[in-house]
Amino acid sequence: MDSMIDLSTMTVHARWIASGSFFLWGTRQSGGIWDAMDLKNILFAWHKPSFYGTFLETTDWFQKEGVLLPALEALDYFCDPAHAQHMKLEWDAEAAALLSTAPAVKEALLAGRFMPDFAQWKAGTRGWKLQLPADAGGAEEPIVQEWIAHLIPQWVERDGRMKENLQQLERAFPLLQRESTSSDIWMDEEDWLVSIGWQADATPYRSCLQLVEPQGGDLLWRLRFVLQDRANPDIVFVVNEHGEPVEDRALPDDWPLDRLAKDIAKWGRIVPWLRRDDGEGLRTQLTSDEAWDFLAEDSLRLIEAGYTIFLPAWWERIRRTRPKLKARIKSSVGAAGTALFGLEALMRFDWKIAVGDMELTEEEFRQLLAEKRKLVQLRGAWVQLDPTQLARIEQAMKQVEKKRGLSFRDVLELHLLGSVDGEEELDFERTLPIEVELNEHLEDMIGQLMHSKRPPSITPPDSFRGSLRPYQTEGISWMYFLRRTGLGGCLADDMGLGKTIQWISYLLYVQEHEKPGLPSLLICPTSVLGNWQKELQRFAPHLKVHLHYGPNRAKGKKFTEACEGMHLVLTSYTLAHLDETELSSVEWDSICLDEAQNIKNAYTKQAQSIRQLSGRHRIAMTGTPMENRLTELWSIFDFINPGYLGSLRDFSQRYVNAVERTQDPELIGKVQRLIRPFLLRRVKNDPSIQLDLPEKNEYKTFVSLTAEQATLYESEVQNLLQRIDRLSAMERRGHILASLTKLKQVCNHPSLLLKENFSRPWQNRSNKVERLLEMVQELRQEGDRCLVFTQFVETGLLLQHIFRQELGLEVPFLNGSTPRITRDEMIAHFQDEASDHPGIFLLSLKAGGIGLNLTAANHVFHFDRWWNPAVENQATDRAFRIGQTRHVQVHKFVTLGTLEERIDEMIERKQGLSQQIVGTGENWITELSTDDLRELFILRNEWVET
Repeated sequence: MDSMIDLSTMTVHARWIASGSFFLWGTRQSGGIWDAMDLKNILFAWHKPSFYGTFLETTDWFQKEGVLLPALEALDYFCDPAHAQHMKLEWDAEAAALLSTAPAVKEALLAGRFMPDFAQWKAGTRGWKLQLPADAGGAEEPIVQEWIAHLIPQWVERDGRMKENLQQLERAFPLLQRESTSSDIWMDEEDWLVSIGWQADATPYRSCLQLVEPQGGDLLWRLRFVLQDRANPDIVFVVNEHGEPVEDRALPDDWPLDRLAKDIAKWGRIVPWLRRDDGEGLRTQLTSDEAWDFLAEDSLRLIEAGYTIFLPAWWERIRRTRPKLKARIKSSVGAAGTALFGLEALMRFDWKIAVGDMELTEEEFRQLLAEKRKLVQLRGAWVQLDPTQLARIEQAMKQVEKKRGLSFRDVLELHLLGSVDGEEELDFERTLPIEVELNEHLEDMIGQLMHSKRPPSITPPDSFRGSLRPYQTEGISWMYFLRRTGLGGCLADDMGLGKTIQWISYLLYVQEHEKPGLPSLLICPTSVLGNWQKELQRFAPHLKVHLHYGPNRAKGKKFTEACEGMHLVLTSYTLAHLDETELSSVEWDSICLDEAQNIKNAYTKQAQSIRQLSGRHRIAMTGTPMENRLTELWSIFDFINPGYLGSLRDFSQRYVNAVERTQDPELIGKVQRLIRPFLLRRVKNDPSIQLDLPEKNEYKTFVSLTAEQATLYESEVQNLLQRIDRLSAMERRGHILASLTKLKQVCNHPSLLLKENFSRPWQNRSNKVERLLEMVQELRQEGDRCLVFTQFVETGLLLQHIFRQELGLEVPFLNGSTPRITRDEMIAHFQDEASDHPGIFLLSLKAGGIGLNLTAANHVFHFDRWWNPAVENQATDRAFRIGQTRHVQVHKFVTLGTLEERIDEMIERKQGLSQQIVGTGENWITELSTDDLRELFILRNEWVET
């Protein structure tokens, strides 16, 4: 302890604060406030549970420095203060009350002398009270009462057995948890404690109610009073309201009847409408509607109050049964030879209404609507019919009849989800249960959409110059099957499974068998335009292809003329918006989007322009139909089948917000069922694909920071944390993202943050760079080639400079500013294993991570980590795809002790999320609290190189 601590008298003050802790502070005789650390060292010098004050937090409260002492820890401390002995302490009135009361409080808790507080419960809150001896000094002080109210729940929570007992009690007696029930139904505190199960009822019997259904031709239901033996529940007596048996059986002599009178009075208070008009006792005859109310609502209230209610045996069975509206599709719809429909085509059907296993005729249904009865006996069985539910069914029938049928979209959603989710066409409530009975033709077709049946297989076109694997033929058959039914689809095969040649084969098949007379349109990223040209020339050389690209591209009428006689027009996403007028002037036979995640943001002008194009059939191709958010999936589906998932606002309200917040498995399952008919995805490791690809092995290369990097890293983190709480929300987000970039750059090399532009030597300043250089040199000696991905252009330029300086090699760097012709030359040169290529290909993650075939590489380096594993896997699959003959080794660099290590941990935890149609981007980081940011970014010094 600091020898300079003032040894004058300390007055200790205690106040209860809203956080559930005491705030302790000390004052000097001179009037000053003690330093919080000195206070902690003195008060808890011998307090072992808090590790001598180490675990306690110091803070400011109303401009006073002090220590926070949580409620539970305060119990031990005030029972046995463990302060330094060399100091003279005085306690203010509140602190003195705590000291004098704490031993009695602890003794009462240990003895279990506490119970729920009836007075607080009646006031609408849940609280506890402690039974303290009359001589417990200070017990009436407000600070002590506040402490006890918070202390008991924490005491119960800490005691495992007591917590379990309380939980069992709450499950058995729900009233213990409820705070909204009217308090005037209880006679007194003892009555309440018995009802909630806290106190045992000494009466040898329990009072029960029984509802008896009408007998013979009687229309009235009856309530009977039943006494049940607590020791043997099989022994019951039916009695009148005075406790007199109605059967020729005598009650046991030791059964006092005053309990039954109390319970009948309470039943009348819980369910007021059961009282007789004279206010004495309960009615024993009920109408059908009253019986319904008692079954559906009031019996539950009595059960929650702790009573046993005997209901008809069939009630539990029919309680969950709701009328269902059935639409039976007529037999001719969807049959061979009938018109092909698409999502908006109308279906003819017949209505049926089902209640459980019973189907009603239309006449029976209309009669029930008119009678508005809630309980009715049909064909010898009791059925519950909610008039509101019946009215909704009638309204739904009217709406669909007004529409003159159900669309195929409605039928599909009803079949998949059991309700129609779209509000644009059917505006009745989504919870209305509707079943669709499909005819044989539609059942077969939906089975093919759901992939439970294979669509009709087609023979690959003769004009295709290549061979197709069986799964690729299935892909072509699936796309053509969708075309024949007027539906679009998303081919979402894993990277490298040949989506390109599947669509080329589909296009050739359409040309050979339909001769549509209209050109098709293919839109792809600029980086793969050249790749598409070469693939089309290789596999479909006779197709007439027009490339709409470059400064000399055709505009206006010349564009229309250029498209005439063409089988395919090839263009980029950028031009889809810039040349929207030209592309919209043509009616396309089919429109295909390659790397369709480029329209993932539904609000961009590019995505809006593409969705407005007119085409007979639409196909999207992507290995990652959802990279970050569920709305990306909506954007792609609104292109392939406009309107199928409803509006973006509606889809977000129903699914996006809840799924991304809670990852609710039920909602995820609904989205999966909705998209499955129009999504075909196969993965490389599926045994049925039979790719016979070599293995892909992933390794992590962990490196430490140099001292220079650590200094820069720590400085940037402190700069962020010092400024963050003083910024506006918008400034805060921008500052966090800027700091995130800087910290990643520091992990790569200090010169990137310092913007040195190669003015200083790079050597011995980054272990990550040194390790990459060593590994690249080693693999080149073995004759291997590699791809090096980075998310920063500056990092790529630095590595390019280092390879030139250290290895004497001119290493190509493909990034967003590389012209298309240069890209094509880079790729061709790298892929030509007979060329003099250095065997190293630098690529920016965004520009080089999609659409390219780089199988000449058998090593892939991720020099810095991206937040989304799907993006990294896309980049890896530039090398690990069909055509690869060697084992692929993937090396992921991780800088220890930094946010890169946190990123790696997060990626490991979220690997399966994108497969469950959820994910996250970087922006969520900006919403973290300052403490969470500190945990994410702070440098762990044990990994810093000294």
